[in-house]
Amino acid sequence: MKPEVISNPILGDCRKVLKTLEADSVDLIVTSPPYADRRQHTYGGVSPDEYVEWFLPISKELLRVLKPTGTFILNIKERVAEGERHTYVIELILELRKQGWLWTEEFIWHKKNSYPGKWPNRFRDSWERLLQFNKQRQFNMYQEEVMVPMGDWAESRLRNLSKTDQVRDESKAGSGFGKKVANWIGRDKVYPTNVLHMATETGNKNHSAVFPEALPEWFIKLFTKPGDMVLDPFMGSGTTLRVASRLGRNSIGIDIKQEYLELTQERLGLQLQLLEENGKYETTQSE
Repeated sequence: MKPEVISNPILGDCRKVLKTLEADSVDLIVTSPPYADRRQHTYGGVSPDEYVEWFLPISKELLRVLKPTGTFILNIKERVAEGERHTYVIELILELRKQGWLWTEEFIWHKKNSYPGKWPNRFRDSWERLLQFNKQRQFNMYQEEVMVPMGDWAESRLRNLSKTDQVRDESKAGSGFGKKVANWIGRDKVYPTNVLHMATETGNKNHSAVFPEALPEWFIKLFTKPGDMVLDPFMGSGTTLRVASRLGRNSIGIDIKQEYLELTQERLGLQLQLLEENGKYETTQSE
């Protein structure tokens, strides 16, 4: 019998709803909050100068609900204000560390299909940050789930190994890093880099800012296993919840807009039908 997967979209302000969630109950938080001065028609917008103060009460509750072995992924990007990049993301990172978070990694989402354009003093923006925070140095991570094909280089590179390739070759720059090329003989997959090359198309035109399903999917595979709990406190149209359900993870999503709650419920309902037809997981929803 297949395990039941629970998807729970909740209507409300995450600053209040998060307080009702049980402490140490979430395995992964992956979210994209409104960027400074963005989504004004949807969420009212937050000034860059006030962004850190606005976000810290939210991150305090996220710290409380996340399990000690869990991970928090924050998709965020600085905006340009008066001709220069605002520093609110850097300031937020520093304040989150003071709050008790460990800033353990930074991933880059390279938008492969970013729109062309012309600006007088800068080029088009084609990447965003995905900041990883944890509560402790030891956390759950399933790296094998996101391995990628080794590529054509292996066929020629591994065919004729030098003596250096067969031992650990220490960095000539004295960095302490080294490699043993022979370790990759007979393998067809390697670990990925921290740069994620993904297009922006989502097929969802009903929300002001949607990331592609491939983005939360990558982190859900990397940091959780089936049956774990995933949280998105800025649920939007429910992309994270849909992916979590498809992968057999439980999920909670929070959004302040009634129309997005209904859209999420509708899309989860469509997904439920597909899952049942395929004989996979069942998805139940909160009322």
